[in-house]
Amino acid sequence: MYDVIIKNGTIIDGTGAPMTKKDVAIQDGKIVAVGDLSHERAHDVYDATDRYVTPGFIDINNHSDAFWKIFTNPTLDSLVYQGVTTIVGGNSGSSLAPLLSPDMIKSIQKWTDVSSVNINWRTVDELFDVIEHRKLSLNFGTLVGHATLRRGLLHDEQRELTDDELGQVVAMLDNALRDGALGLSTALLYAHARSATRDELVRLAKVVARHDGVYVAYLSDEMDGVVKALEDVIAIAREAGARLHIAHLKTVGERNWPLMQDVLRTIREARSNGLTITSDAYPYTVMSAVLYTLLPDWATDGGRTMMLARLRDPKIRADVIEQMQQNLRINLENAVLSVSPLVKQVMHRRLGDIARAQEKSVEEVVVDILLASNGHAVVLIEALSEDGVRDALAEDGIMVASNGGGYAEEDWQTGEVIHPRSFGAFARFLGHYVRDHALISWEKAIQKITSLPAQQFGIMQRGAIAENMHADITVFDPRTINDRADLQQPYRYAEGIDAVMVNGTFILRDGVGIERSGEIIRRAHA
Repeated sequence: MYDVIIKNGTIIDGTGAPMTKKDVAIQDGKIVAVGDLSHERAHDVYDATDRYVTPGFIDINNHSDAFWKIFTNPTLDSLVYQGVTTIVGGNSGSSLAPLLSPDMIKSIQKWTDVSSVNINWRTVDELFDVIEHRKLSLNFGTLVGHATLRRGLLHDEQRELTDDELGQVVAMLDNALRDGALGLSTALLYAHARSATRDELVRLAKVVARHDGVYVAYLSDEMDGVVKALEDVIAIAREAGARLHIAHLKTVGERNWPLMQDVLRTIREARSNGLTITSDAYPYTVMSAVLYTLLPDWATDGGRTMMLARLRDPKIRADVIEQMQQNLRINLENAVLSVSPLVKQVMHRRLGDIARAQEKSVEEVVVDILLASNGHAVVLIEALSEDGVRDALAEDGIMVASNGGGYAEEDWQTGEVIHPRSFGAFARFLGHYVRDHALISWEKAIQKITSLPAQQFGIMQRGAIAENMHADITVFDPRTINDRADLQQPYRYAEGIDAVMVNGTFILRDGVGIERSGEIIRRAHA
């Protein structure tokens, strides 16, 4: 007798193979049979009539760690209600481990107030122990953040590493990968990573390649220099012999929207020349931006303290505003403050409205917000093209990821106007783009969010419905799956997900959350 049989469903197995009518049997957390099980018995039978039965969705660009949600909301509800079963943290160059000193946690202060954070781990292995003790609803794996490694040695300094320091960073990365981290993430857009040399990045990518991990790059430029930035990381990955993944692929600003075709062509050429390269995108034209990244690079050199000191100097402030007005290629009029100590005062107000009320320019308001927020501010900006989003989502080798975190509906009380992707990314992809607009087939869509990320990130025995795979399964109604979150009401669970199983246990059943059964995902062969 099996533990569970999911019967009468239509299976999309995650491999891209055509959907079929079959049953699935689960025993001891694993899938043990797939086929006609109408004559078999189980302790628990789940009827999936008129539903699609798929592998659980894998969100490889997730910030539940950096947003601290794995500690404050371990049920990660907004992801569960989208059908997600596995998340990968440590993105955008920032991870929760390894930590040479508590100072290293400052790499996440772009998104989270770290002043009250209690750190009781140093290594990746110790972090995993802490998370296992807390028991998440979802499986959790992590990348190693490049900025986290650098910050452990340089603290708030921004400069090239010495040979000795680079040796220490290499050793930290090597140990973290031995502990089971999935790879390395870089984000050269952010101040503390900009001074990294190409030699440093190649050395680190070679360590990743030696461990058969993945090198994840947040491009240093997503505007007019996006193709050059992409070519740079491709060259690094090629020299190092590492698998490459491009985080949240996009071209930002209307004048740069046509560059998406050049970007996709560059990726195809790299793949045809033998590089293992993938990417992810989110199904929205609204992007999230750490506010200080909109300033000229020189204004943020030296870190937050020096940036704020410059912005308080009237002459430097005027120079910053003038350069933003001349060079910034994004329309900030409709940008909305998302994360900041000021959110409750200016909730849902556009920067353009604030500027007009204060008889200032939008760029002046940006500087004012940074000063009033002590540099801790994130904005939401309508800056991507719908055609570019569609082209990315339809492209082979491009996955879907939320670039968000796991929230609960009641988190609206914080006042933060979060990006709706934290509640809706996967449901929007499947409901809006796949069902309503037939962008790609259901089989190809499910492959993009299951087996493709599992293969590229070395997540073994997950991402497909087949015997001996972990029983991470999502059951949804293809007629009703949809996102409900938007910029006005971002804290709304998706609909259409009937059941979610993680490691053979239902964590969501008939729309009700019931268990937490996530496990730690360690890199294969760690």
